[in-house]
Amino acid sequence: MENLWRAATGQDPNPDDYKDIEFWSQPERTGWLTKQGDYIKTWRRRWFVLKQGKLLWFKDPYSVNRSSTPRGVVSVDTCLTVKGAEDVLNKPFAFELSTGQSTMYFVADSEKEKEDWINSIGRSIVQHSRSVTESEVLDYDSRKR
Repeated sequence: MENLWRAATGQDPNPDDYKDIEFWSQPERTGWLTKQGDYIKTWRRRWFVLKQGKLLWFKDPYSVNRSSTPRGVVSVDTCLTVKGAEDVLNKPFAFELSTGQSTMYFVADSEKEKEDWINSIGRSIVQHSRSVTESEVLDYDSRKR
């Protein structure tokens, strides 16, 4: 029933958002997080995978395979900040991920898990940032002379 609802409301991610990402193989980070829904603001425990600048989530770790479709995908290159959010949500181990358009909230199982996710996502944001590309660095270097 939930799958029908997701398909009817267009909540399934666009396959272009995760094509060429082998999320089932050697991810940078995986683990359980509780995520607040985008439309219906309930909290659901989901299995998250961070790989190649994409944060993907699934119902559980058993549903992550070559033929699976993620429940959602965020490209970290659209993210501006990732930071603790205990004070915003009044929940321990909470953090937020903000893009120009929205803020997503998550709750980890421990302080260490929260910090590890914030660090991993933050590192991925920096690695996949569109703000300064290698060609722009080369162009800048050549103009200095």
